[in-house]
Amino acid sequence: MAYREHENENFEETNQLNDDDGMDMDDLLPQVGEFGLYQKLLLWLICLPACFPCGFGAFNQLFMTDVPDHWCKVPDLWFLDGKDVKNLSIPYNNSTFSKCSRYAVNWTEILDDSGGIPGDVVVDISWPTEGCLDGWIYDRSNVVSSIVIDFDLVCDKDIYPTLGLVALNIGGPIGVYTFGRLNDTIGRKKSFFLCLTTLLLGSLLTVTAQNFWWWASSRIVVGLTIPAMYQIPFIISLELVGPNYRSFVTVLTCMFYTVGLMMLAGICYLVQDWVLLGICTSAPFALYYLYWFFLPESPRWLLAKGRFEEASKILETLARVNKKELPSTFKQQLKRKIMHKRTKSEEEALKKSPGCSDLCGTPNMRLKTTLITLNWFANETVYVGLSYYSPSLGTNEYLSFFFSAAVEIPSYLGCWLIMDRWGRRWPTCICMLLCGICCLATVAIPSDDVKTTLVLYLVSKSAISASFLIIFPFAGELYPTQVRGIGIGTSAYIAGLGLIIIPFITYLGSEMLILPLIIMGIISMIGGILGLRLPETLHYRLPQTVEEGEEFGKDFSMKDCLRCIPIKPMSSIVNSYEDLELTQVQSNVPTEKTPLDIALQPRKSIRKLARQQSVMDTQKASDGTMQMTYWF
Repeated sequence: MAYREHENENFEETNQLNDDDGMDMDDLLPQVGEFGLYQKLLLWLICLPACFPCGFGAFNQLFMTDVPDHWCKVPDLWFLDGKDVKNLSIPYNNSTFSKCSRYAVNWTEILDDSGGIPGDVVVDISWPTEGCLDGWIYDRSNVVSSIVIDFDLVCDKDIYPTLGLVALNIGGPIGVYTFGRLNDTIGRKKSFFLCLTTLLLGSLLTVTAQNFWWWASSRIVVGLTIPAMYQIPFIISLELVGPNYRSFVTVLTCMFYTVGLMMLAGICYLVQDWVLLGICTSAPFALYYLYWFFLPESPRWLLAKGRFEEASKILETLARVNKKELPSTFKQQLKRKIMHKRTKSEEEALKKSPGCSDLCGTPNMRLKTTLITLNWFANETVYVGLSYYSPSLGTNEYLSFFFSAAVEIPSYLGCWLIMDRWGRRWPTCICMLLCGICCLATVAIPSDDVKTTLVLYLVSKSAISASFLIIFPFAGELYPTQVRGIGIGTSAYIAGLGLIIIPFITYLGSEMLILPLIIMGIISMIGGILGLRLPETLHYRLPQTVEEGEEFGKDFSMKDCLRCIPIKPMSSIVNSYEDLELTQVQSNVPTEKTPLDIALQPRKSIRKLARQQSVMDTQKASDGTMQMTYWF
């Protein structure tokens, strides 16, 4: 009898402990399917197609601002064709005709002296010259239509298309912050359609622009949705798939974004009128409003807001489509867990939480924050700069842009495979150095060797794409948990200043084709070398507190800096960044679920090639929801 009473007491104590812990979404997903039919349909039919509008909106204006060959208009020679006007009235220096000046002479008098026959006129290079007072004549044999032609953005206004890119990039940080707030306030679903509406409105203003400043202002509106447009459904996908598939979803999303850029090259080739191009790269996305009937709200967000019934319906649908059964008491356990988290988060909010000052409050944290930010700045600046510059290289701007996007796909797959073998430091360094060397090597290439220059450019673009993919998880693993969101957000926003600077760097290519490549090559090499000073994170338990962050990598030596293959510490909990065997390891120490310190339990739903979760896609608030502002 005494034994049974003691057993009942233990049973009640265990039940009480389980009740306190309750059930989390990550606990529930393995039971209803981490990556079942429901998640696959959501991913392939909704979330991945949502990557296309972002790439189209970001890069279609590169083809709206094509600059054709041009020369001054001469009204007195209106009866001649463009070639004869150019031969007679335009100064010819250094084997090229002037684009911004003409001879300032009385053509009526000169033609009368030659008997009215233009072919008998002898051009005197000592004639005085003047600017293009009556406008320009454009050679439309290669460039059929562009805003440059419609708004005369040449000569003293040739920097205006560059200002258009700056306007687009100014909108990005504002949009990420705004839609990030809305994403966490009104929900993912409503935020997505509000973002879609903003994109379509900006595109409508773009194609109806009557002058440059109208057009540039419309690009700010479009820029508000980049990259928020694809991040919102992307976050919904991450919150609905299990932790072991989030890295897979992340890489797949990057690849679909790249496929969208490849499609854009084809569309721009087929539609060369800039107004029609603006319509074709935006109007079809109005069909995305049909997603309203299929795109679910994020259950994590609904639970965080206390809307348990709505979340339960979505989870029941998820289980039914995946042909799984929910636990009979999942509603009560889930509600209890979320309420416990909300109460705990409210208590923690009253305490002083770490802020931006903690990123630079101690020597080692200050050094790592500086190096992460500089490396991120170099990656983002060079990647976007090379993307902007691709139409300027080669003999066919459409093929050049297509290839510059296509080379990203193998780089994504390659870096994904080597990150758990070589770590983060050396792959990042090698890729950035390779990018820099290829960019600088263009100096030794003859100016007329366009093909070799293009090949070097493509190699550099592939290398920086791989490096850019690695830098996000690398930064997330270096920042302590307490300041990870703030750290990533701060570094990303500072690095985003490069998006405003890079259009001016590419503008320098109008005078010297390889000059932007030289500048970007130097930036890439500096970033790659500085990145070697960051400590390796592969096989190491991630720092949780600011104090642990200060200690992590504090004793980093030159020997550690030059070590290519990371050493696995004896105290390492996991076998690798992506442990394909998913060996069960017992640990009584509760740690944050990160790729470097989690011991995943064997689950039937995990296939052999499943990938472990990554800090790249597990930035979450205390209530379990993911914060979009971390993704800028």
